[in-house]
Amino acid sequence: MTSAPGEFDGESYQARLEELVKAGVDVHGEARFVMAYAPESVLDAGCGTGRVALELARLGVYVIGVDRDRSMLAVARRLRDELSEELPAVRIHFVESDLAELDTGGTFDVVLMAGNVPLFTPKGTEAALVAGAARHVRRGGVLVGGFQLDGGYSLETYDLHCAAVGLELAERFASWKRQPFDGGNYAVSVHRRP
Repeated sequence: MTSAPGEFDGESYQARLEELVKAGVDVHGEARFVMAYAPESVLDAGCGTGRVALELARLGVYVIGVDRDRSMLAVARRLRDELSEELPAVRIHFVESDLAELDTGGTFDVVLMAGNVPLFTPKGTEAALVAGAARHVRRGGVLVGGFQLDGGYSLETYDLHCAAVGLELAERFASWKRQPFDGGNYAVSVHRRP
């Protein structure tokens, strides 16, 4: 449950991202954060143009990226094809789906919701989003979600939604750089499936 299909322009979004990279902005904080869990597999839920998914695949992780927006996925697939020319063994797939309805047929070491994914979900459907993501977390695996807290979806509600699908809060940070959570307006939460 990310943006509605056609809501974004993937090429424009990617062009802005590439300008940030040219300006020296580090755009791989989420990928570094995820790699601390030494995953063999990651589901990038709400992957957009594939920024995080592609970096994880470049690092040797098997990745499935999922998003509802066709324009964003078209860019992600183009970038994947370019990466595959450079690294033929790269293992990454992109799927168009609503996260609440997603069924990949498998589970993952890490399910990642970066980029304010819950805030792009229609109000009242956040529990279905979390349930859809959580059903892909393997035993001992983690759901990692990072989002702004001033967007109408509280940490307390998110924690309740995670608990309802069998996930336990393991860690919480104020940023992808693992700064301690201080009650600010952004949080990165790590929930584990026992």
